[in-house]
Amino acid sequence: MGNSLLMKTDKSSALNFLIYIQNIFLNQNPNEDELRFPYFSKRIAFKKDFELKYEELWNEVSQKVFDDNVNDVRIFYEEKDLFYQSLFEIDACSFKEFSEIHKTFQVWWNSFAGSFSLERSVDEVGQKLYVDLTNSLSQRKIEPCSELHISLLYDECLLANPEVTSNFAILPVKEFFIKYKDLVRKLQNKLEH
Repeated sequence: MGNSLLMKTDKSSALNFLIYIQNIFLNQNPNEDELRFPYFSKRIAFKKDFELKYEELWNEVSQKVFDDNVNDVRIFYEEKDLFYQSLFEIDACSFKEFSEIHKTFQVWWNSFAGSFSLERSVDEVGQKLYVDLTNSLSQRKIEPCSELHISLLYDECLLANPEVTSNFAILPVKEFFIKYKDLVRKLQNKLEH
């Protein structure tokens, strides 16, 4: 049995923007030991049912990214109102705040410290993951059904379920380093089904 696993790793600007918004929301009622990037000292006018709306939007956006990765860029730049209308109170002040949040994310994401660093941070461990997965599948004589697509997040998704399916995983970079053995096991189990 040859090595037939195809694995693609990339980063999603739309999903990472959702993490960015999630962290701003979580920082609204901070425990000083649990602050997340980015920190805004200003209170933002989020929807009252933010957590429910966030989960719905997460599911919608992650499905679009899974269906066609080209959607990702279009969602972030051309459909940015989707984020605003789903998660923020609709008024002139909150639109201005949202526009500033969108712009600060865009500046960070397009900088060397943003998306490029995120993707490059897992180069070496990503190669190790590929080798470990292919060896495990070969030992078990399992032929993967399709390509494994991994979309990287700069931080954990705490307000939705970033479910790993048999061929799509949305993973925070932290799992590659702190929970590597669990990550390998989780992906092995999904590729076997």
